[in-house]
Amino acid sequence: MNQMTMEYTINQLKQLNGAQDHRYQREGLDFITLPKAYAVEAITRLRDHEGFAHLVLLTAVDWLEQGQFQLTYLLNNPVKKQDLGIRVLIPRETPVMDSIHLLWGQAATYQRELHEMFGIDFPGSPRVDQPFILEGWDEMPPYRRDFDTKKYAEETYFPRPGRSSNDPTEYMKHQLYPDE
Repeated sequence: MNQMTMEYTINQLKQLNGAQDHRYQREGLDFITLPKAYAVEAITRLRDHEGFAHLVLLTAVDWLEQGQFQLTYLLNNPVKKQDLGIRVLIPRETPVMDSIHLLWGQAATYQRELHEMFGIDFPGSPRVDQPFILEGWDEMPPYRRDFDTKKYAEETYFPRPGRSSNDPTEYMKHQLYPDE
């Protein structure tokens, strides 16, 4: 797919779905931001009419200071060797996004992981409320930037005998120059 064809697709997304913030990353990879209300509709149209038949990944970024999560759906058109990242911003306080598991079955796994690690809900997605990796986890989702990993580790785990922490600079100095 040449860049001119991608520009046509991007312009269609802007006209039909209110897309904004187009970013050309490199040949064969573009990103665009869509309003939450139009995201699933646009992703469906990209799959069904534009040849983006493969969901490469679904991931999230926690923009704590802006009070939002950024979901990125990376879609691939295998015939034209083109990737398109669809970015969607959702509020951190009510992190809910429509599910795309009916478009791609593997999306349910991504959505389940994002629910567990970030607390983003995808209503209707299969088994989204069941533990995925963190069985028995009752704390704040651990991939949220305001999760205090150090505090959690200190409160949860006990120091083991024989373990020590070393200043890396001093440790390497001692390893390299033991007689000094």
